[in-house]
Amino acid sequence: MTPADLTLTVLHAVRRAVGDGVLAIRDVPSRVTVERPRPGGRGDWATNAALQLARPAALPPRQVAEVLRERLLDAPGIERVDITGPGFLNLTLRPDARAAAGRLLVQRVREEGLRYGYGDALGRLPEAQVLFALPYGADLRQQVLTHTVVALLRSQGAPARLVQHDAPRHGGTPQPGTPGHGAPHEGTPQAAAPHPDAPRHGTLQPGAPQPPAPHTQPLRLRPHPPHYDVAAVLPPDAQRWAMLRPAAHDRVLDPEPLLRLAESAGNTLFTVQYAHARAAALLRNAADLGYGPAYDEDVHAPELIAALGDHPSVLLAAARQHAPDRLARHLEALADAFLGFQHTVLPLGEEKPSAAHRSRLALAEAAGTVLAGGLSLLGVSAPAHL
Repeated sequence: MTPADLTLTVLHAVRRAVGDGVLAIRDVPSRVTVERPRPGGRGDWATNAALQLARPAALPPRQVAEVLRERLLDAPGIERVDITGPGFLNLTLRPDARAAAGRLLVQRVREEGLRYGYGDALGRLPEAQVLFALPYGADLRQQVLTHTVVALLRSQGAPARLVQHDAPRHGGTPQPGTPGHGAPHEGTPQAAAPHPDAPRHGTLQPGAPQPPAPHTQPLRLRPHPPHYDVAAVLPPDAQRWAMLRPAAHDRVLDPEPLLRLAESAGNTLFTVQYAHARAAALLRNAADLGYGPAYDEDVHAPELIAALGDHPSVLLAAARQHAPDRLARHLEALADAFLGFQHTVLPLGEEKPSAAHRSRLALAEAAGTVLAGGLSLLGVSAPAHL
């Protein structure tokens, strides 16, 4: 069962409880959150649906959790449901459902490609929440962070736009929304353009009519300015990683580790790009041996499958919270899980390729696809050779 399947299962339990007259809720929510258990939790997945429904049901969260637990225990694929904390529901999957999760994930990644994890959950956000002002003179980190947040929002269906202001014509420092402000236009950062399949931002052509200045907002996060000349010291990919990997209020990464091209040298960007390159190399090596990816039998790789399954929820959380660092940290976790798994993919010695090897290769291909898609949203390249 994937997180999407579990979301539908939890919503079905809510509807059953409402239909049974146990929960007096006028409007059943269209979505609930299903994510990995937090510290203190247990099982494979957890949901805060009971806390979300407690107020409209006029019941304590743990009582709502008990109601939902009773209706989740007989759901296909769920072996155990525990209640922790104020009312979190912790779900443990049956072994067969856990094994089938890999098959479903690989199938979904192969179908959706670089857009795996994209959705429409934020498609109804009001314009005031997705229209950002980038003032003239904004430092490089503010530019990169703002453009990346817009890309993340668009990946989740939000009609996000960025309005960038030109330099003033008669000198002085412009202030957004003040007289003498340059004409607004939508712009794209110069460094490391996103992958062609990543969300795009419109760009007005020279000589095109200028739209009226819309009501814009600065990005809610106030990024800590770089403490060194990032553009002068680091190449484009490392520039973006140094500014996006830390939370916006933290300092950018120091340059020394990012200049060391070694997995063990503290260069987390290299680790992520190296993992993608290894996935591509495994596909090439397998082709030389005469076989390709095909998920013919279940693969035991719980950490890698869990990281792949988390990707859609991470993208949504990163977009909601305007936090590209969440995506960067997730890519690191995915890369680590893949690098721990990659040694099992190819046959060893005189071993002949089998269904197990084809299935492991399919999982490796899926990992490479998700790494490439995540890097593209951050504006970072995903090299096939490294």
